[in-house]
Amino acid sequence: QLTMSLNSSTLLNEEKSQGLKRTSECLESLELQTSSSFQDNPLQQLQLASQEVLEKAKKSGRSKCPRCSSSRMFYCYTCFVPVETVPTKEIPTVKLPLKIDIIKHPNETDGKSTAVHAKLLAPDDVTIYKYPCIPEYKEKRHEIALVFPGPNSVSVKDIAFHLQKYSKKGVCDKDDDCSREPFLKQAKIEPKEEENLNECSSNNRSESTRLKKIIFIDSTWNQTNKIITDERLQGLLQIELKTRKTCFWRHQKGKPDTYLSTIEAIYYFLVDYHQEILKENYKGQYDNLLFFFSFMYTLIKNAKCCAGKE
Repeated sequence: QLTMSLNSSTLLNEEKSQGLKRTSECLESLELQTSSSFQDNPLQQLQLASQEVLEKAKKSGRSKCPRCSSSRMFYCYTCFVPVETVPTKEIPTVKLPLKIDIIKHPNETDGKSTAVHAKLLAPDDVTIYKYPCIPEYKEKRHEIALVFPGPNSVSVKDIAFHLQKYSKKGVCDKDDDCSREPFLKQAKIEPKEEENLNECSSNNRSESTRLKKIIFIDSTWNQTNKIITDERLQGLLQIELKTRKTCFWRHQKGKPDTYLSTIEAIYYFLVDYHQEILKENYKGQYDNLLFFFSFMYTLIKNAKCCAGKE
């Protein structure tokens, strides 16, 4: 009996030792994966407000929307407000350098859309419209652009140049080159006066072609045709973000990884705009636009790891 007891004890110690070894190996593997994903995942580099409020809300589960009383997690995607367990004062607010219109496809699932993130985090600068109820943009073509890939789309750094094609009076057609403006008459103008006039003309021209609003389409890529072909969007300058890659967990099969979710497109556009148009160093001013997105990304990635899918 003593021998059997000793053998059992030895086996238990061996199993315990092997279990600890396996645990240690798993932890090392997880650390390596985390280190690798930290380098590959741009979301890890964001300067975000504390997400502790989201951690607490996750543990307490779904909560009521303070407006419609629907049961939601984190925020209500129909009322565009945080739920009761997520105090508004603990959600960061982002100030944007221009106004944003988001045109949402009527068949886009509200709960899957990331457009609401922008409205929650930049409420003063973001407006969401449900198609076909959208504004008329024709009279403001000289100060509006649409983010959408296409054969005629341009990069962010070329916005100012291409906006010159649209005069303030809206007399330019798509095929007209309105970037050329008549020269000031040179006769009887002293050099100093000419310099002042040119400076004034340049300032007026810069002001008249300054981007003031940017439009995004919130839809699956297969549903965008209905909106992008709407006559109210025709003739607008189109912008394409060609160098960014999506981190969205619902990436659509058959589409390139440069096709971004709505909140990613908004964020990356603003970063490029800040650097290319405003000519300022980017120091994380718009990072909190990805406050909810980055948290959900981590949740879903961890859940997939636990399920053995990654």
